[in-house]
Amino acid sequence: MYFILQKLMLMRRNEKGASAVEYGLLIALIAAVIVVAVILLGTAVSDVFSDTADCVEGQTAADCPA
Repeated sequence: MYFILQKLMLMRRNEKGASAVEYGLLIALIAAVIVVAVILLGTAVSDVFSDTADCVEGQTAADCPA
């Protein structure tokens, strides 16, 4: 019985699982920020690349900067 109580006391002081959970939450938060940034900036960046490609191809030369 003493052995079981001793193991339970050691498990209570062990914080390795808590740090793993904290790292998991940080990774989830960073991933959420990346997803939001891609959603918000995705169309703007796509438009810039499309305009640049059109200028390189010469389709809309009047709209291209000199």
